[in-house]
Amino acid sequence: MSEVGIPVFKGTTTVGIRCVDGVVLATDRRVTSGFYIANKRGRKILQIDDRVYATIAGVVADAQMLIERIKAHVKYMKQTTKAPLSVKAIASIMSNILFSARSYPLIVQAVVAGIDQTGPRMFNLDFFGTMTEERYVATGSGSPLAIAVLETKYRDDLTVKEAMPIVVEAVKAAMRWDPGSGEGFDVTVITKEGVEEIPQEKLEG
Repeated sequence: MSEVGIPVFKGTTTVGIRCVDGVVLATDRRVTSGFYIANKRGRKILQIDDRVYATIAGVVADAQMLIERIKAHVKYMKQTTKAPLSVKAIASIMSNILFSARSYPLIVQAVVAGIDQTGPRMFNLDFFGTMTEERYVATGSGSPLAIAVLETKYRDDLTVKEAMPIVVEAVKAAMRWDPGSGEGFDVTVITKEGVEEIPQEKLEG
């Protein structure tokens, strides 16, 4: 509900799978404002560090501010410590930012994922800063539809190559039935070798 008691509808579908050799993230592109489609090319997978990315669901302005703040924190800490930050450390920074704003919460659900010296890691965070490590995850209004696909197809031994069609299927399932999701999808693959950002047009072209 909004401050004046009017229902506020948010839309998005983001999914992620932690694999044996990396992490695969996928999101739809639709950005909504109530029942209005505000943007058809929304980028919902955002870079935080060299091998660490975040997906965002919720209020766009809050999400943008959160990502800019965490990028500034990470840059400062790297310059101070002269060492790379782990995925868990970056997720913990985000958790602290969200928790510190709990009186006026940032309406964002984020997934922080990447690869570091310990291997592939993925963390889910709600707008109060609750942080849980996940093997697979779905967020946003389309998550009930997407998670059904992930639950059915996930295995502990998945490679990024095997996970890519699964995350695509999960996002497509949400786009078919969730009015807050649509306009195509984007995929990001994070491995030790690097990061590949793959739009729908490239995957299906």
